[in-house]
Formats: sequence, structure tokens, C-alpha cells
Amino acid sequence: MTVKSALSNWTAYTPVLAIVALLLSYGRVLPPAAVVVISLFLAAAVLAAVHHAEVVAHKVGEPYGSLILAVAVTVIEVALIVTLMISGGESSQSLARDTVFAAVMITCNGILGISLLVGALRRRIAVFNPEGTGAAFATVTAIATLSLVLPAFTTSSPGPQFTPAQLGFAAVVSLGLYLLFVGVQTRRHRYYFLPITTSGEVIDAEEHLDAPSRRTALTSLGLLLVALIAVVGLAKGVSPAVESGVQNAGLPQSVVGVVIALLVLLPETIAAVRAASRDRMQTSINLALGSAMASIGLTIPAIAAAMIWLPGPLLLGLGGTQMVLLGLTVVIGTLTVVPGRANILQGGLHLSLLAVFLFLAASP
Repeated sequence: MTVKSALSNWTAYTPVLAIVALLLSYGRVLPPAAVVVISLFLAAAVLAAVHHAEVVAHKVGEPYGSLILAVAVTVIEVALIVTLMISGGESSQSLARDTVFAAVMITCNGILGISLLVGALRRRIAVFNPEGTGAAFATVTAIATLSLVLPAFTTSSPGPQFTPAQLGFAAVVSLGLYLLFVGVQTRRHRYYFLPITTSGEVIDAEEHLDAPSRRTALTSLGLLLVALIAVVGLAKGVSPAVESGVQNAGLPQSVVGVVIALLVLLPETIAAVRAASRDRMQTSINLALGSAMASIGLTIPAIAAAMIWLPGPLLLGLGGTQMVLLGLTVVIGTLTVVPGRANILQGGLHLSLLAVFLFLAASP
């Protein structure tokens, strides 16, 4: 058996085994040893999800491939947030805000930064399309400001929250902007989101010699969904241990949202780094900014709808420190995007912002 064949078999049965582990552990209080085992299955499911997402992306081409992974992971993120909010009580009122903001910082600084760094180290200069990247970053900025900044300044309701009417309006606008961007990305200006090599060549499709068959692509799509379901289920299983560890360490409750975002975005991070290492920087940026946009544009409307039956208020407004970090991310991100070319300095700047965010999340 070849190495490639063994890898394909491994990624095929891992999601199934992860689902079995989920069924055996669901609804149970896990001892420390079981938490370690479940964590290993969680990591394996993440790696399998990355493999199958790349197979699907290879079949459908860009930008559809990165869009599929971004939407799939965001759906799982929403399900995890809602599940934890149902069982979390008063401490979970800010979970959606903390998770979404963490996702924005991780994608716009972490995934983007490490992709730029890998691409620049490999090719000296990371090249991407400023039109498509700028449009994506502008949309992320608009949705993030509407959903996470404005609630801290509205006066109709006390605290950093929208009134029901304001929340409904913000949800509709966020979803509308996201759908408008998807239409631009996949139809009207698809050319802006295709990979560009350092020589300036636009890659309109992946190489067809090794393109998977329709049956293989559909199988990978099914296994991708299974793997993502396993990821959210297993992440929920270990979340009590995470929350307990956060409390025992004396860390803020917002750290739980950061951990959730890190777990959920791990498949996209790996896929983005792999794309950058293959001189597909635009694909990496599509994954990073597309994930940020989907995290807000889909999560906020879904949580708004869930608030019909969820108890308690929904705290969305960011604090002062978080707003400063978001503003700094917007400014540096804009300066990174405009030239359409970046070196290791830009990658280092974004990763430094991620480090600052993680440090301040643990030590506000």
C-alpha cells in the first residue's frame, strides 16, 4: 500500500471513529483520561476535515472551495455556541460576542498573518489580488462594526446590547452583506478571488491531471460534514473540562470563547497554510477573510433567531480594549491589503496583534 493510499484510508475512517467516540461520550461526565482520548479524536477529526475540504476545493475550484469550508465550519460554530448558551446560564450571555470577536481576531490576524509569513518566506513576496481582498476586508469591517461595536453605543437598551428590533435589523443587514459578497465572489467578480502566482499568473482552475472524480468529491463532501459534526460534538464534550480549567486558573470567562474559536478554526488554519506554501496566497486570504465574514454574517443572524427561545439578554458590545484591538486590526489590515503584495513584516505585524489579543484575553 502506498503512502498516499494509506493517508486516504486514514482520512476516510477517522471521521467515523470520531462519531463513534462522540456517541460513547455524549452526555457523560468525562474523567481526565477520557478527556485526553476525546481530545485526540478531536484533533484527528480536524485533520481529516482539512483533507476532505481540500479534495472538494480541488474539484469545484476557487473561490468555491474556500467558501464551502468557511460556511461549513461557521455552521458548526453556530451550533456549538447555541448549545453552550442553552446549558451555560447567565455566564454564557456574552459567549456569542466573545467567540465571534475571537474568530475575527484569529482569522484577520492569525490565519492571515501566518499565511503571509509562510508565503513570504517561501517566495520572498506574497502576492494577492487587492481588489478581491480589499472588498472582503471592507465587508468584514462593516459587519464587525455593526454587530460588535454599535451595541456598546446604542441608548435604547441598558448595557452593551441591542433591543430586539435593533438585533433583528443588525441580523438582516449582516446576512444581506454576506450574501451580497458571496454573489460578487462567485459570480460577478469571481476573477478578483482567483489565486495569483508571484509571477502575476492568474490560476483559473486547479491542475486537472490529479483532479478527483465526481464520486470521490461527493464522498469527501459527506466525510467533511461527518468530520465537522464530530468536531463540534467532541469540542462540546471537552468544553466542561475547558471551562473548569479556565475557572481553576482564575482566567476570565471570555477565554472560553477564545478556546472555542481556536478549535473551530483549526481546519481552516491548516488549509490556509498549505495553500500559502503552494503559492496560492489568494486562496489563503479567501479562507481567512471568508471565515471572519461568515463567523459574523451567519452567526449573528442565527443567534438572533435563537434568542426567541433562549433566556436572558444577549451581550454583543465590545469593551474598550477589544475596540482598540479591532481598530488596530482594521488599520493594519487595510495597509496590508492595499498594495496587493506583502513581506514577512506584514505577517509579523498581524501575528503580533494576535499575540496581544490572546495575552489580554487571559490578562485583561
